[in-house]
Amino acid sequence: MNLVTLDFETYYAQDFSLSKITTEQYIRDRRFEVIGLGLKHGPNPTEWAQGNDDVTKLLASVDWNNTHVLAHNMMFDGAILSWRYGVTPKFLLDTACMSRALHGTEQSVSLKNVAVRYGVGEKGTEVIMAKGKRLADFTEEEITAYAGYCKQDVDLTYAIFNKMQPKFPEQELAIIDATLRMFTEPSLELDMGMLEMHLEDVRDRKDKLMVDANITDKKDLMSNAKFAELLSGLGVTPPMKISPTTEKETFAFAKSDKEFQELQEHDDERVQTLVAARLGTKSTLEETRTQRFIDISKRGTLPVPIRYYAAHTGRWGGDDKINLQNLPSRGTNGKKLKKSIIPPDGYTIVECDASQIEARVLAWLAEADELTHAFSVGEDVYVKMAAAIYKVAEADVTGGQRFVGKTTILGAGYGMGAKKFKTQLAGMGVEVDLAEARRVIKIYRDTYWKIPTLWDEAQYMLEQLIADAAVRVGRKGVLRIDIPQNAIILPSGLRMFYEDLQLDPAPKGVEPEEVWPEYSYKTRRGRKNIYGGKVVENVCQALARCIIGEQMLLINQKYKSVMTVHDSIAICCRDEEVVQAREHVEQCMRHVPSWAAGLPLECESGVGKSYGDTG
Repeated sequence: MNLVTLDFETYYAQDFSLSKITTEQYIRDRRFEVIGLGLKHGPNPTEWAQGNDDVTKLLASVDWNNTHVLAHNMMFDGAILSWRYGVTPKFLLDTACMSRALHGTEQSVSLKNVAVRYGVGEKGTEVIMAKGKRLADFTEEEITAYAGYCKQDVDLTYAIFNKMQPKFPEQELAIIDATLRMFTEPSLELDMGMLEMHLEDVRDRKDKLMVDANITDKKDLMSNAKFAELLSGLGVTPPMKISPTTEKETFAFAKSDKEFQELQEHDDERVQTLVAARLGTKSTLEETRTQRFIDISKRGTLPVPIRYYAAHTGRWGGDDKINLQNLPSRGTNGKKLKKSIIPPDGYTIVECDASQIEARVLAWLAEADELTHAFSVGEDVYVKMAAAIYKVAEADVTGGQRFVGKTTILGAGYGMGAKKFKTQLAGMGVEVDLAEARRVIKIYRDTYWKIPTLWDEAQYMLEQLIADAAVRVGRKGVLRIDIPQNAIILPSGLRMFYEDLQLDPAPKGVEPEEVWPEYSYKTRRGRKNIYGGKVVENVCQALARCIIGEQMLLINQKYKSVMTVHDSIAICCRDEEVVQAREHVEQCMRHVPSWAAGLPLECESGVGKSYGDTG
């Protein structure tokens, strides 16, 4: 491997830094300036190039077509290489990405902390004195010290990589490379005209909603009863919680309440408007994101910022303040942001989505053979569930009954109790009483009894982690535990961590059908509850990510992936290649990894002249 490790030092100031603006805006801004570059060929001493001309010469001396490039935060350094210098290396490596995967998303991945973790040296502090200084402002002594600081960062990154690389799966390195290139080598564009019209419409509808709701003062929204009434009027079931003070059910309308936070990203911008007004923010998420899209379109193409191993389960996440993982997808207005994402002239977007992948993984993992077979032969598993629930022939299942069957299959697989199931149905416009919810949950568990058995196995896994005992779980023991690290070892070779796992006492109000005892593990935001059903949910999401990652690499053998959202992958292809490109993507997304023999995978694809038109 021809390896180059590098680190750019760039101008930054109080109002111009990555803490104030996005990476995309920072690098494309007219104020951007490269102070210097530290570059290391293999194990050789790190070189320093000062100023744009010397940097250009140093970069020109490298055979990039045959070079793997390493940095700590390659989204930044790789974008500078690509956007500012036209350099596209053979392979991109990133020790920050590798650290998240190796040590969990709860650990800091700053170069300073990772260097301490691996005992390779200490990061300098000279960058502090560079604040607000252009290259011309440095004294000779200052620039010499700054060059030493940069070279030290390069050496630390190289040393860290040599510690990490032997235990890091090669396939995951390729997934890091594919993920980074969505940002550093952008292919998609934005329709500025559509975005500007959408922003005007969003603001007009927001103002109208406030008038229609007779809201003239923020105080009108601070009444929990009034706010709950407004949400209900928009078809949203107000989130509830148990008050730690009164131990009674109350509205979950605090800024720290997770379900309330999620309402800020609701598909219905009217809900976003109400939440933003209650929080006292001037703009809704839809307004803010639309404005960001407009600003990006003025600067160029759309770099797709997807964070590798962003979630506890290893799934990708949004980054750079535009979370493309949760763009609205319902209704004409809701899809405007998606429709604004377009391919270059002469190209078409092909998007392919894994069908019911978590439900399929769950059935396969639990060895629920009846359900697995139904998926494999293309039966409508939602109809089958509805037929069992309502005791009717499959041919007689109505649309409404099928919807309940679908909600049951997709929602009840992780130990959900009747009360939460009832609330979930209500949020989708289906009202059932608690007794009926309990009956449906029981039918699901009785019909696919091996799935609750898997919850029990996962619960036992938690017990064994605390007891420092080895155990395997799931079909053919596909999951193992790493006792020293309190982690589950995934087929990828990476881990899902449960740091400082401990048994918690049962709180009041636990439903009889809910799994207990419950455990908790340490996160940066406090302790998080975990139990058998939740472990299974984590595992199914993690396995789905392993599958999608492997499929992405297969797709990339012919067409570059330009975006991944949850369980879907999108590419751009020439208009005349749409048929064969679509066939290739679908074939790849039906690929079953070697460790998952017998897993029935399926997918759906769509094509369009915008991302919103693909499905």
